Amino acid sequence: MIKSRLNKTLLATLFTGILISTTAIRAHAQEDKADAATTNIDVTPEQSGVTQEELAAIYVLSELCSSYGYKKNPDYRTGFEQLVKENMPGIHKPLNALEMRAKQKDFQPFLEQARQDAKNAGEQQNKEICQEISTLNKAS
Repeated sequence: MIKSRLNKTLLATLFTGILISTTAIRAHAQEDKADAATTNIDVTPEQSGVTQEELAAIYVLSELCSSYGYKKNPDYRTGFEQLVKENMPGIHKPLNALEMRAKQKDFQPFLEQARQDAKNAGEQQNKEICQEISTLNKAS
């Protein structure tokens, strides 16, 4: 399912800390799941094979790349759209679904961890990933 080299290498490197904190985050997310069950978009690992941590990492990349000015780059926008579609197959309007998921209470611990991991990776590595996203549409 994860097709691009970006997903296999750079995202894995950038978010290695996620694996360590998965158990605690999942336990916390389960507590909040009952509260958010009526408003959640059903984007679960069982549905698409993509973990909540990976979705959070992708969302955080969208925040970082936008802050670096990549949002104005049409190649970046196309590549990011492709990245989201690959990781949310079968979801109608996956970009919108990811944005809605990012606003949900039970997803916040995943986003907090992804933001911390991105901060630990450093600006240079994050910018390299943004640049690589810009080339995804050309690699297809």
